[in-house]
Order: sequence, then structure tokens, then C-alpha cells
Amino acid sequence: MNMHHWWWKKAAGVIALLIAACGVFGWLVATLWNWLMPPLFGLGAITFWQALGLFVLGRVLFGGFRGFGGHHRRHRHHMRERWRHMTPQERESFSRGLRDNCGWHRRGDDTSEFRATQN
Repeated sequence: MNMHHWWWKKAAGVIALLIAACGVFGWLVATLWNWLMPPLFGLGAITFWQALGLFVLGRVLFGGFRGFGGHHRRHRHHMRERWRHMTPQERESFSRGLRDNCGWHRRGDDTSEFRATQN
């Protein structure tokens, strides 16, 4: 298959997926709104396009368009930087705190005391 054709097919697939996702999200927001808001708050029903606009507005105001997991990546990077700047004694103390407070044990650790308290 020609590489040029492969890119066109991939682009067409992505566009089709985006159109389908917009349709699903618009339908979902309209359905939920029309099911909940009129009976609860006396608001009027909305159309598909209004629902799609409401969804986009909600993403802009509250979620942004950065994708999923952005916060977790920043947190993981922050924790790696903290770990990198710790002394070996601080690392051991931190690891011991996780094992003692969260019950996280690696294989080979002496867990007999932990097991005795669990039985």
C-alpha cells in the first residue's frame, strides 16, 4: 500500500471518529438534559445543536481540550523530581511510610508482622 494512501485513510478514519463522537456526545447531553432539567428545575428542552454547544462550553470552562490523563502525567513528573532530589535515607523513610501505612510490600520483604496482624 502506498504511504500517501495510508495517511489519507487514517485521516478519513480520524475525521469519521470525531464526527461520530460529536454525534454521541450531543445526543447524550440532549437526552440527559431533557430528561433531568425540565422536571427538576422547570427549564425548557434543548436541541441537539444546543446540547453540542453546551458540551463544548463545559469542556472549555471546566475540562479544557488537553485530553485525558494530563493531570496524572504532571503529578507523576513532580513525584519523580522529588524522588530524584531525595537522599537515600529520605527515600528509605518514604518507602517505609508507604509500606507501613498503605500495606504495600515487595516480595522478599519481611511481612510476617503484617500477616500476623491480618489474621
